[in-house]
Amino acid sequence: MESNLFWYIWNHTKKQQIWILAIILLSMPVYFVSLDLPKQIVNGPITGEGFEAANATARFLRLAFGLPQFLGGGEVELFSGFELNRMGMLIALSLTFLALVCINGAFKFYINTYKGRLGERMLRRLRYDLVDRVMRFPLSHFRRIKAPEVATMIKDEVEPMGGFIGDAFVQPVFLGGQALTALAFILAQNFWLGMIAFAVVAVQAYIIPRLRRRLLVLSKQRQITARALAGRVGEIVEGVADVHLNDASNRERADISNRLGEIFFIRYELYQRKFAVKWLNNFLAQLTPFMFYLIGGYFALRGSLDIGQLVAVIGAYKDLPTPIKELIDWDQQRLDVQVKYNQVIEQFCPDNMLDPKLQLPPEGPIPHIETALALASVSVIDETGARLLESTSLTLQPQERVAAIGPINSGAETVAEVFARLTPPTSGRATIDGKPLEELPEAFTGRRIGYVGPDAYFPHASIREVLLYGICHVPLRGQPKTAETRVPPDILAAEALASGNTTMDVNADWVDYESAGLTGPEALTPRFMEVLMMVDLHADMFDLGLRSTIDPQTSPEIMSQALEARSHLRRMLSEPPLNQLVEIFDPDRYNFQATVAENLLFGTALDDTFAIRNLPTNAYMHEVLQDQALEDNLVEMGREIAETVTDLFAGLAPDHPFFEQLSLMTAEEIPEYKAILARLSSGGATARDDRAMLLKLALGYIEPRHRLGLLDDALARRLVEARKAFRAGLPSDLAGSVAFYEPDKYNIASNLLDNVLFGRIAYGIADGPRRVREAMRRVFDQLGMEHAIIEAGLNFNVGSGGKRLSASQRQKLALARVLMKRVDFLIVNRALSALDSRNYAEIVQRVLAAAKEDGDRGFGLFWVLNTPDLAQLFDRTLTFDQGRLVADSLADRGSDRDSPRQRVAAS
Repeated sequence: MESNLFWYIWNHTKKQQIWILAIILLSMPVYFVSLDLPKQIVNGPITGEGFEAANATARFLRLAFGLPQFLGGGEVELFSGFELNRMGMLIALSLTFLALVCINGAFKFYINTYKGRLGERMLRRLRYDLVDRVMRFPLSHFRRIKAPEVATMIKDEVEPMGGFIGDAFVQPVFLGGQALTALAFILAQNFWLGMIAFAVVAVQAYIIPRLRRRLLVLSKQRQITARALAGRVGEIVEGVADVHLNDASNRERADISNRLGEIFFIRYELYQRKFAVKWLNNFLAQLTPFMFYLIGGYFALRGSLDIGQLVAVIGAYKDLPTPIKELIDWDQQRLDVQVKYNQVIEQFCPDNMLDPKLQLPPEGPIPHIETALALASVSVIDETGARLLESTSLTLQPQERVAAIGPINSGAETVAEVFARLTPPTSGRATIDGKPLEELPEAFTGRRIGYVGPDAYFPHASIREVLLYGICHVPLRGQPKTAETRVPPDILAAEALASGNTTMDVNADWVDYESAGLTGPEALTPRFMEVLMMVDLHADMFDLGLRSTIDPQTSPEIMSQALEARSHLRRMLSEPPLNQLVEIFDPDRYNFQATVAENLLFGTALDDTFAIRNLPTNAYMHEVLQDQALEDNLVEMGREIAETVTDLFAGLAPDHPFFEQLSLMTAEEIPEYKAILARLSSGGATARDDRAMLLKLALGYIEPRHRLGLLDDALARRLVEARKAFRAGLPSDLAGSVAFYEPDKYNIASNLLDNVLFGRIAYGIADGPRRVREAMRRVFDQLGMEHAIIEAGLNFNVGSGGKRLSASQRQKLALARVLMKRVDFLIVNRALSALDSRNYAEIVQRVLAAAKEDGDRGFGLFWVLNTPDLAQLFDRTLTFDQGRLVADSLADRGSDRDSPRQRVAAS
């Protein structure tokens, strides 16, 4: 990138800059005339100059110019104008002044709008260029930078450049043109007044920028410290678990406080100096009118300056400080932005960046790997000088399955990273078919070589999107996805092109079905199932699917299957020995296995209005309970619960195991409820907040679980009537806040498990939950719903970095993502370390079986094993130690001519 911001702007916007500069020059004559008109109005129709006689007239809009003496002199009249009397001339000149004001305003509007759009386009281009460069950083560079700092630079630090980019060339010409026009006009009226204005402007232009030099230093310090703060906060967020585990929260608070203090004092000095400069600038700006009034008045009294000229000079100078001040501000902004630009560019220009040509979309089909992957005397030394791999030569044949064993950091991991192009060789060469690996395009290596490392990171996306990530390379024509956009696609593409961004449509279908060995979208689901079974994720996906909510727009068939499964399960649970396990939801019966709140609501809240935690203070629920004469009963129930619980648990420590079984209140709430009971015993009226706290206890009560004998059949029937009243009287503006339970309808707000169960598992029955799950599994098997439920689990969002998944699930998902690509060569580097040995061995065997498939579907494999016991399953075993290849089973068994290894070598 250009090291100079002005050259960067000019290279990308020279046509637009020339156009807007021409518009600015065109506006200057109009501005000059608008400055001269007040003098003509005052001297002409107002003071009567030229209208001494009663019926005198003057010509309006007369256009004429004088000829030079060598052409004979004289005057040439282009237009004689209109003959107007004194009043007509006043009206005509005033209307002309108004018209010029409108024209000047239109010029300013067009110029500001144009340069604003130009600035936003360049800001978009700059951010895109920076992100583009991030994707071309050498991977070793990411070990030395912090992700939050890079994000802060792209998001925040270049933001001020957007406002300046549009002003870079326009502002000095526009403001300088206005200032020079005003100075020229003042000089034309009176030489000495013009010199006074010029002197003050010169002092401002000389002193103010020098006083602001310290501001530049402070601005740079503020930027660096703010960036470091962002990076530190990002580290805390990423490592918050370690902060809690090591009781380091106060240490982190002290560190943040110190950094904030440093930023505070920098900003405070910045404000002091900024406002000191502003005061001086304003003083100089007000000094000139004082001198105009004094000296201009003196000239007017002596008769060498008429009143119209003095008014015009003061009016012209009134407009002069603004462009001068803005020019000084522009110069300050120029220096500030150039410093920021240089700092950003320094961070985004590391050595050994990837050639942009290697990331271009391919122009034709991507060839398969049909020749060996080879290392020739490859050595790797990291940035600290440690030797990770020493003079290693190695050849891997297509469809050869190779195991690499050795202790941690033995060199096997480095070989895997070299083959995956994650670590460049310090010396030697890594090649495919004799071509250096680092010179091959990413379209080839990214599609034909797969890599799974010990760490897995995923964007904030669904499991389906994670699995498809490896086969989304370029948008495919003729297969657009329906996506609502605020701006039509053709306009979006045109604006992206004008901003130097890619015009590839992110809303198109990017899935490369052909490279994944699929015939089309309909083949995705079977492939998902195949890959999930291979990495042993199908059971996890089944559980996630059961806990997922279903989108009625995208999965209506799953909803209908869930209703059918509900019917089958209901019949199964109605017969012994399962008939006591689940209490089904019935609109006309109280469900004793659910809380009082769940029975009143009899549905799932769609927002926070009727969330269970908010029901004690909800106005409409309060109204229903009042109408049904239930509120006092429930408050009394809450009081009895509070008395019982506080008596039972009062003497126990807050960490006593009994509190784990207490769902109605926490150990911290016991003193609060004691205080409420004490206020009640005094005989006073119950406060509203106290009633809400007691009502909360009652709404969370479940008779079979808590067994306090507070809920009899009569109260249960009244609660069912209140449930019906709640639904019948629900206001129209709250109708969309609850999805009610209905026996023959799918509840879109509940997950799939709750919809199929449509009830609550009974408390206190041995193995009840397990037996219910087994019954549900049998129903799903009968209806063939397993794949549908797993497909629902594919919509589960993994969270930022996959943190909603366990470590083993993340590692399995990383392997599944690579297997979706059907690569020619798969590199597995110490992956699946979170798995137990049995599960690990099963997955290794499944992947090996997939790699050995006949035809084009087979692939080569280089697996750095966590345990050497599985090496016997592979065609070849490489042993590494201390950065060297110390044993190769293919070479060690040279006498075995008929072994698979020898056949591979012979080929």
